[in-house]
This record gives sequence, C-alpha cells and structure tokens, in this order.
Amino acid sequence: MIKWFKRKDKATQEIAEQIPQEDERLDEFMAEEIPEVETVVSIENHAETAVEGRENAVEFQDAATSLAENETEEPPTDTGREKGRFFKRLRERLHKSREQLGSRIDRLVFGKKTIDLDLLDELEEILITSDLGVHTTQILLNKVAEEIKRQELKDPAKLREQLRDQIQTLVSLPAPPMDFRADRPFVIMVIGVNGVGKTTTIGKLAHQLKQEGLKVMLGAVDTFRAAAIEQLMLWGERVDAPVVRQKRGSDPSAVAFDAIDAAVARDIDVVILDTAGRMHTKTHLMEELKKVQRVLNKKMPAAPHEVLLVLDASTGQNALSQARLFKEGIGVTGLILTKLDGTAKGGIIVAICDELKLPVRYIGIGETLEDLRPFDPEEFTLALF
Repeated sequence: MIKWFKRKDKATQEIAEQIPQEDERLDEFMAEEIPEVETVVSIENHAETAVEGRENAVEFQDAATSLAENETEEPPTDTGREKGRFFKRLRERLHKSREQLGSRIDRLVFGKKTIDLDLLDELEEILITSDLGVHTTQILLNKVAEEIKRQELKDPAKLREQLRDQIQTLVSLPAPPMDFRADRPFVIMVIGVNGVGKTTTIGKLAHQLKQEGLKVMLGAVDTFRAAAIEQLMLWGERVDAPVVRQKRGSDPSAVAFDAIDAAVARDIDVVILDTAGRMHTKTHLMEELKKVQRVLNKKMPAAPHEVLLVLDASTGQNALSQARLFKEGIGVTGLILTKLDGTAKGGIIVAICDELKLPVRYIGIGETLEDLRPFDPEEFTLALF
C-alpha cells in the first residue's frame, strides 16, 4: 500500500502513526471505498483511505515501519550476497531430494484436518524411502507421537515444520570447525571406495584452501589405480598446487612419508593425501590404510589431523554401511558427501549423522570448483524442505 504515495519517508511514517487502532474506527475503514491517491495529502482527509480493514491497517503500519528502518540499513555485504547465491544454487541442486522428501510431505498434509494413524503410516513410508533409514525414521516418528500425546502438535500443517526442526537437530553435530592453521603442515588423509570422487574432491578442496591464502600440497598416495597419479597431477596443475608422487606400484606409506618431508622443507600449510580406493569389506586392503596412518604418526605425532571419508550420496544406505566400517577400521573424523545434485537420496546425510555421529564437513553439489562447499546444517535442511 505504500506504493500509493510518492513520498515514502517522514509523511508516510506520520500517517502510519496516526492510523487508529480501535475496533470501531477499523470497522469504519472497512466500509470506506479507497480512492486512488496520487500525492501525500493531509492526514485528516486521507488517512482513512489508506486501509481496507483490520488486516490492511496492520499491514500498512508494518510496511511503513519497515520502510523507515530500511532507510538506515546498510546495503548487503559481498559475503551476504555470496551466501544468498549459494543457497539458491544449493536449493536448485537438491531438487530431486526435496521432491522425494519435502514435497511429498507437503502433499501428504495438504487439506488434512487431523493427524491420524493413516497419516503417520504414510509419513513413515516417505521417510524410509527418502533414505533416512529405519532407525532415524523411528526417532522422528517417536518425537511426533510424543508431541501429539502432549497435545503440542495437532495441526497437520505444523508437522512439516516440526520434522524440519528435528532433522536440523540431527545433522547439527557438536563438532569443532577444522582449523587448518592449528599445525604446520596440517595433514588431511582422504579415504573412500573406488568411484566416489576422492581425487576430484581433493582438487576442489585444494582450490578452496588456496582461496583462503593457504599453501597446499597434494600427495599421490594412490599408487595402485591406473592413471590415479596422472589424474592428481592434472588437478595439481589446475589449482596450482605441487604434487608429491612416486612411480605406480610404490609403497603408499613411503609416498605419505615423502609428502610430509617435502611440506616441511617448502613451508606448506596443508597436505592432502589421496589414498587408493578400498572396498570397506576387504580387511587386508584396509590394513594398508592403517599402515599409512602409522607412518604419518611416526613422522609427525599429530598426523593425520583429519581423516575425511568421501561418500557417494547416490548409493543411499550403502554409503551408511561404508561409513560404519571405515569408522570402525580407520577412525574417520569427518565426511564429504558428493553427487548430491544427481540423486534423490540426500536424506542419507541425516541417517549417517544420526547413527554414526560423524560430522559432515563438505558436500558436493556439482562439477565446478565452487560446487564443493562447507556443510551448513541449517541451509541444507531449508533446501531439503
């Protein structure tokens, strides 16, 4: 309604302050026909024409107050604009997972008047088929049942909001942020099965750290897979990071040892080690990763500072199995979920956080260097719903 006035400053605010709030006056406003107002005129003649009833009067006053406040607000910062752009991109890339979870819940509660057993049964099916898993689904439904029993949740329309809050709580694990300047060099060991995108993720992570002003070195510890060393070298060239390597078939632990030596000599801030893909069900292959850890620890007592497990989100519940066995065998400190843009199984993040209590450090939502982003529980949950 403020658009009816050409001057939206002091005069508008004065009009808003003069609008009567008593019920009798507001009832009179509802009976008035509102003429088109081209200029700001006296309050006595046209204050009554600025509203169409109680709701419009309140809306007008709120808008006028907001306008006055906005006149003194600072313009959005570059950081704010960047965050807004990323959230928009995140929401677009999670459209498959959102359709699988948030949109189906919307359709479930639409037009419903009460929360009955049939609705809860359908909700259970939605949660399980969205890859939240049986355990996590039961936790969410138990919470819903408790609130219904205490009569804190009656309206089906509020069910969506309640589930969103619960899911945000589950993925918001109390994990300290990674401090890449805590030690020098800060050593990150990246693990995962074949095909999840470890090497690509390492390249994107190196790019981000360099954008933060850190000097990064890569270690080609994957001496087993064909062309693995060459692939990492290409990423090193792309992000301008040196790569420590040996010939294919060399001892991975020796490469890791050399990488630490080289990092110390060249005053490097962060070393990221690319390890060979290992099936989580193959015990003897997992032992090789443990050996790399032992060598790193002898060379540098605090190393590796982080053991990041890369998981392909599109594998759903299999990703949970991988995370469970890698955690038991290697000691994972954090997760990176890739390929979220191409799957409807984004709910697996909730299941992993709930069951394994492992923090998600990064998520991959596309192919560009900027599409690997730090995980924000609130943004993720909003985008999912």
